Amino acid sequence: MPVASAGGGIEVPPLSHYLRPGVLSLSRLPPLALYLHFPWCVRKCPYCDFNSHEPLGGVHAIPEVQYLEALRCDLEAALPYVWGRPIVSVYLGGGTPSLLSPEGLARLLSDVRALLPLVPDCEITLEANPGTVEATRFAAYRAAGVNRLSLGIQSFDDIKLKALGRIHDRAQAIAAIECAQRHFDNFNLDLMFALPGQSLAELHKDLLTALDFAPPHLSVYQLTLEPNTVFAKHPPPLPDEDLAAAMWDTVQQRLGAAGYRHYEVSAYARPGKECRHNINYWTFGDYLGIGAGAHGKLSFPHRIVRQRRLRQPATYLAQRVSGRFVADSWEVRRADLPFEFMLNALRLTQGVPAALFSARTGLPPSAIAASVERAVARGLLEATPVFLRPTPLGRRFLSDLQALFLPE
Repeated sequence: MPVASAGGGIEVPPLSHYLRPGVLSLSRLPPLALYLHFPWCVRKCPYCDFNSHEPLGGVHAIPEVQYLEALRCDLEAALPYVWGRPIVSVYLGGGTPSLLSPEGLARLLSDVRALLPLVPDCEITLEANPGTVEATRFAAYRAAGVNRLSLGIQSFDDIKLKALGRIHDRAQAIAAIECAQRHFDNFNLDLMFALPGQSLAELHKDLLTALDFAPPHLSVYQLTLEPNTVFAKHPPPLPDEDLAAAMWDTVQQRLGAAGYRHYEVSAYARPGKECRHNINYWTFGDYLGIGAGAHGKLSFPHRIVRQRRLRQPATYLAQRVSGRFVADSWEVRRADLPFEFMLNALRLTQGVPAALFSARTGLPPSAIAASVERAVARGLLEATPVFLRPTPLGRRFLSDLQALFLPE
């Protein structure tokens, strides 16, 4: 078992511990991605449940140099567990990683390249908020090696942006998109719907504005009230279920008519512009999570391990000497693997190859046979020897479909 240290991190077992015989049998390891977490924001949004923190003293007080040192130390400590495995994608999320200086980002990506083998066409995504970036930074980020930008627009309506606690306005959102177009041929726009007081016409206007820029990728999420957020404690007036459902239908119809493929619950893309990093998540690939509060999933021939890094930035930074950045590490139980696989795979509108279940979990098809049969009988799943795919009904009631794979 991992041993806790006085500083808060645990001593992760050596690689030999994970290579011993076990109950699973993976014929080959899945693709490996790298997630890098930046935990600071200018201001915490009231709907956000991610590990993000407002820095005391403002953004100028962010300890960038020390945090970059900690990220490198964290990555170095993790190397024995992923040694030799190529990285298919890198994702810098947060928080607001676009608060990193261009020099800091260049240093971080240089460290990553020095320590890990990146595939030649590695997708490197940076999340950015319109209120924290300028054109000169976008150009510098591109020069540092970022080849995909994800902009947190959420809405083009100033009233809705204020209700969401966003620090940018419509004009800044548009300026940021125009800037992204100049420097990136691959970028995503994040939008939200079912916002406080939002009408169907207002949603339609947001969609049309976004489509005017012909983004290669759009992520469109319904606003939900997550536990331990300001909105959960003080709920705003949201559209009712019928209106939210009509909005969901509008999003699908409008983006489909504009030539976007609805390839995942909340993701729409031009052909060839699907987010490779997220597809790796949804197909139960591996990912090494580095940074405060980052989560990771690593496969070994006979087991699958999940890890969680220390959440608080100050506690994480304090581990630069000890190298104990992991707060928790555990093996996924055999009984939980069907649900964990389906929780991800069934988000894909076209489903996954049936053989992928055994390839990624090390379990035989019989482990999900009864659940698949129930899902098919309820009209929630299409299943053949070749593929597993949610039906339109299954996509609408996705949580019910996924729950059929929970351990009994």
